[in-house]
Amino acid sequence: MSTNYETELKDFPNIFSLKGKVVVVTGGSRGLGLHAASGFLQAGASKVYITSRKASACESAVKALNALPNLAPGAKAISVPADSAKFEGVEHLVKEVRKTTDHVDILFANAGATWGESFDTHPDSAFAKYPCRTCPIMRWRGPELISENRFAPLLQKNGTIEDPSRVIITASVAGIGVGSLGKNATFGYSASKAAVIHLTKNLAVELGPRHILVNAIAPGFFPSKMASGLLEISGGADTFAAKNPSKRLGKPEDIAGLVVFLSSRAASHINGATVTVDGGEVWARGGMVEVKEEAKL
Repeated sequence: MSTNYETELKDFPNIFSLKGKVVVVTGGSRGLGLHAASGFLQAGASKVYITSRKASACESAVKALNALPNLAPGAKAISVPADSAKFEGVEHLVKEVRKTTDHVDILFANAGATWGESFDTHPDSAFAKYPCRTCPIMRWRGPELISENRFAPLLQKNGTIEDPSRVIITASVAGIGVGSLGKNATFGYSASKAAVIHLTKNLAVELGPRHILVNAIAPGFFPSKMASGLLEISGGADTFAAKNPSKRLGKPEDIAGLVVFLSSRAASHINGATVTVDGGEVWARGGMVEVKEEAKL
């Protein structure tokens, strides 16, 4: 290995480039997934496959992404409708992706759902929902998206020690911090996100030798369809922003920038990490209890 660091520094202008990379984004038709897809394309990715359950949502997202003004020549978003919460949906997704590429460089496992209910009336069905729906990379039976007959061969195809493939999993600060949300408690969701964070660490150790890095992101509150209901009944976006140490909620570029970083050369020695992107809110969770109390008034 060269120790001429002066020479190695010369290509740093490309350290965040994703030029020519092939990306799959689950839950990519809206919210955080769509912001991430935008970041991947604008960082130079050549193909970004967008998948979610609704074909119309995928088509709308792809149309918007392909209309971005600063894409590399030939770069495109591709619609692949599939329900990645189901085994047959994952199989369909992989089959469709294989039709137009022999490898995948980046897999962003992001599809999500949330639902809240107070402790005393929290139904069993809520716990049954999250392991499959919240993060498609996680099954209580195993990480189906990356198993040997799913995306692993595609991820391993071009991965090397110097340029490993990437898996990024959307977890949540709900899987890290503790703070009551009262009537909007998300016990199943929080438990599944904590499990995803631990699964990320295990997958990092398992897949690292195969030249696949696995990391998780843990977003806080971002204005989105999924979060809008909780924000509204808990005092509104401004109330949540005021309780955040950074005094704002997440923005699209916060997610886009983070996933581009984790996919780039700049993060080629980061493996098994969970990166919070919440302005520090998870470390000030006492404020969440206060928000709940204020919302009752």
